[in-house]
Amino acid sequence: MRPRSVSSGYVSVLAVVLLGACTTSSSGGPAAALPPGSTAGEDSGASDAGVSEAATYAWQLPPGFPAPRVPEDNPMTAAKVELGRRLFYDTRLSENGTYSCATCHLQALAFTEGKGRAVGSTGQVHPRGSMSLANVAYAATLTWGHPFLDSLERQAQLPMFGDTPVELGLRSQAELEQRLREIPEYAPWFAEAFPGEAPSLLAIERAIASFERSLISGRAPFDRWLVAGEDGAISESAKRGYALFNTETFECYHCHGGFAFTDHVVYADEAFPQTLFHNTGLYNVDGQGSFPAPNTGVESVTGNPADMGRFKAPTLRNIEVTAPYMHDGSIATLSEVLDHYAAGGRTIAAGEGAGVGSANPLKSNFVRGFRMTEAERVDLLAFLTSLTDVEFLTSPEHSDPWQ
Repeated sequence: MRPRSVSSGYVSVLAVVLLGACTTSSSGGPAAALPPGSTAGEDSGASDAGVSEAATYAWQLPPGFPAPRVPEDNPMTAAKVELGRRLFYDTRLSENGTYSCATCHLQALAFTEGKGRAVGSTGQVHPRGSMSLANVAYAATLTWGHPFLDSLERQAQLPMFGDTPVELGLRSQAELEQRLREIPEYAPWFAEAFPGEAPSLLAIERAIASFERSLISGRAPFDRWLVAGEDGAISESAKRGYALFNTETFECYHCHGGFAFTDHVVYADEAFPQTLFHNTGLYNVDGQGSFPAPNTGVESVTGNPADMGRFKAPTLRNIEVTAPYMHDGSIATLSEVLDHYAAGGRTIAAGEGAGVGSANPLKSNFVRGFRMTEAERVDLLAFLTSLTDVEFLTSPEHSDPWQ
């Protein structure tokens, strides 16, 4: 499948290139409870019914990015985004008051955790790592391997109340709602975001989802070069690496193409969301394609043996800061990730997970292996690091408001 881009800018410049070549929130004191103002920037979408023009959120989309798909029952507003930011960083949304959403989604790490396997508020080690929230507004489904979980609002209940594994560890919706109603600094924010409504689980979910949709990343040096035409924004090595990335030899673009650098996207006005999952030959523990339980990918949801080891291709945006890699953090560096794909699948000689991944019968046809020179390795790594969006990683609009 050829990469699809929703932007003529990405498509046309790509053609030219190829032809030419967790910290826990303190929550000790709230930020000043000022009514949130509208986000500055060009509005990329029309106002939703029932939402005033002044309250409508003004997207600040990078060039070449389409408008995200937003649920009709939760239109974006600046007030909801600001309330969601406070909730996202508030440790009072965990049962024991030690964890917030941001504990496992650190802004400086593109809203990942820096751990191969996340750790919940009770100390329970999870089987998988925290996925990046960069551009989660465009995610066709959520988490590593759940083909039916497609709502940020609904997904928010899993870290709050889920017990397999425990994340925030909340036990009672009523207790959570009462807790927030008793925190005076939240009153003006809820009133602004949801006029006439008392703090409720539904409002919490909608506010957090709105903040997460605002986490748009697309202003890396690569974008300044490819879309804005700033020739010196990236190195000549990175330009060569991008050309290699898009060849049939390396096959990278099949699963990591388009503006989001993943084949798992949805956006406004798109009729057919891309919801692809892939087995990359990371494991083959029984010679028949099996992955170590409980990390069996989509198979753990569908029960279909053909889904064994199939996971979502994560975005490559900000990939430099999201180590370790793969769903279980079992590959430490980007250079080792390249080795995995060059081998056509990973071989583990002994111990847990031992097996020859390149012989996995369920492996994607795009993971065929390739020869890679050291110069090509350097170029590919230079391209991947050019996708680091420092503005996104440091923006005050995405930071902890309780500091």
